[in-house]
Amino acid sequence: MKKNIQLLDDFVYAVISRKTKQLAEQGQDFLEKEDILSRFLVEKEKPYSGIDNKYLRDIILNFMIAGRDTTAGTLSWFFYMMCKHPHVQDKIAREVQTAIKMQEDERKVKIDDFGDYLTEEAINDMQYLHAALTETLRLYPAVPLDPKYCFSDDTLPDGSDVNKGDQVFYQPYPMGRMKYLWGDDAEIFRPERWLNSDGIFVPESPFKFPAFQAGPRICLGKEFAYRQMKIMAATLLYFFVFQLWDSSRDVKSRAMSTLQIEGGLHLCALHR
Repeated sequence: MKKNIQLLDDFVYAVISRKTKQLAEQGQDFLEKEDILSRFLVEKEKPYSGIDNKYLRDIILNFMIAGRDTTAGTLSWFFYMMCKHPHVQDKIAREVQTAIKMQEDERKVKIDDFGDYLTEEAINDMQYLHAALTETLRLYPAVPLDPKYCFSDDTLPDGSDVNKGDQVFYQPYPMGRMKYLWGDDAEIFRPERWLNSDGIFVPESPFKFPAFQAGPRICLGKEFAYRQMKIMAATLLYFFVFQLWDSSRDVKSRAMSTLQIEGGLHLCALHR
């Protein structure tokens, strides 16, 4: 564990050092940088910022772990669901085509230029895609087991007493499959459960759907994660049809800090 932490620290501190050197060499031109570390380095230069290299290390690791593994893992489970439910995959592809309002003579757009069509309005119009991603998170939450530390004595809503220093675990994975919460079809992938009669996404209470936690500790990157996943999913499903490379192979989960697919997800992509 200590060796691995040292490996991470060496990597992160080297990145910080290179960026700091760029800031010293480029001056005001550095302000045009858009990456998150550059923005924090600019803030660090201000008086009384309170930002040091350890703070920057924590920011980078948090962004890498909480903002990368979670979305990557969720997208893997999402495309697994697309392969298991091809009618949902086709419906999302049709929704993307409608949302981007692309003219007939523009249909041959290259994938590198597709991002120009993913406007704020277009992304917001992809309600069924939003529902499908949320349904994926219900069944395969990025963080399947979440511990909390008690800072003071308290009583939980069910009457259970907890003491200062206790750890309390809640489990989004089994919660997403409870018939008590989601009905008799709790273990069935059905994006429609998140849509009203007009096809508009209707969120559930985060205390029922805790994939992003709830209350004061709710995930700060929730909306960013949805946007990131919708852009990636919309782009890939517009251009490709996905199938499992080996439909006879069982896909199993590997529970770590985040819920991963054991051995990775092997897909076949065909031009749509």
